[in-house]
Amino acid sequence: MLKCVKYLLKKLKGLKSTPTIQSNLASINLLLIRDTFTDKSTLGELFLNGERMCDTLENPWLDNIRNISCIPAGEYEVRLRYPRESGSRDYLHLLVKEVPNRTYILFHRGNTAKDTSGCILVGLGSKQDVVNNSRLAMDLLIKEIINLGGTNINLIIKNK
Repeated sequence: MLKCVKYLLKKLKGLKSTPTIQSNLASINLLLIRDTFTDKSTLGELFLNGERMCDTLENPWLDNIRNISCIPAGEYEVRLRYPRESGSRDYLHLLVKEVPNRTYILFHRGNTAKDTSGCILVGLGSKQDVVNNSRLAMDLLIKEIINLGGTNINLIIKNK
């Protein structure tokens, strides 16, 4: 695990970074504000400890139906999910825990609602039903979370 983290930090060296917090007890707070709702997707902005990090794309709200709906607005715990835990993701990503009537809700790479299966995609830049530069956005987000200790991650999702 430490080897994986060191490799990721080396890979991301030189990218924008927030100061490292020395205490592992510090909370990492993610705030997702959904602001654009279409019949194909839900777009929003993701903030990390009050700083805007990236854009988000999810499925539209379809009554929390598995694989085709975004998850309900609310508060959730999140944890890092390692590539070895996934059959399809070969990179570090995030798992949203205890979503009502849902499992394996992830923050991961992708560009359109077809890529989500009910998960949350991250990107740098967006337009209707699309986020751009998802790989870079995911790498930046994970780097910041690791720099902040990588544990005790809270997520609040709000609809604008």
